[in-house]
Amino acid sequence: MAVAHRADDLIRLFNELFSEEYRCQLVCGQHEPLYRPTTDPGAFHRLEFAHGFFASALHEVAHWCIAGEQRRRQVDLGYWYLPERDPMQQAEFEAVEVAPQVLESVFSDAAGFKFRPSLDNLELRPDPAEFLAKVKQAKAERLAAGLPTRAAQFHR
Repeated sequence: MAVAHRADDLIRLFNELFSEEYRCQLVCGQHEPLYRPTTDPGAFHRLEFAHGFFASALHEVAHWCIAGEQRRRQVDLGYWYLPERDPMQQAEFEAVEVAPQVLESVFSDAAGFKFRPSLDNLELRPDPAEFLAKVKQAKAERLAAGLPTRAAQFHR
C-alpha cells in the first residue's frame, strides 16, 4: 500500500523539534520558498515552503538544518536566487546545492519518498545525472561522518 506523504506531518515534526529551542516554525507558503527571520523575541522565524509540496518542505528543512547561526539571521538564509542562470552561475548553484540536497535525499529515504534532485533552471536544462552522482557521493560521505545535529534530530 502506498504511503501518504503529507506536508502537515513534516510541519508538526519540525515545529515539535525546533519551535522552542530555535524559535523557528515550518509553514506552508503560498508562493516561492522563503526563510523569514525575526528580531522580535516573542515571534517565530518562519521557514516557508512552496504550495504545500512535501518535497519543497524537505528541501527547505535541509537548507535550514545546515545553516549556521549567522545564516539563520538572514532573509532566505543569505542565499541568492536567480531563476535562469548561465553555465557559470549554474555551476555555482550546483556547488551550493549539493549539501542540502544530500540531506533532502536522506530525509526522503526516511519518509519513503522518492528523491528527485533539483537543478532549478528551466532555460539551461542542465543534465541531472552528473549532479545526482555528486549528491550520491556526498551522501555516502555524510552518512559515514554522521548527520549535523539538527538534521539528525529531524531524521529520527
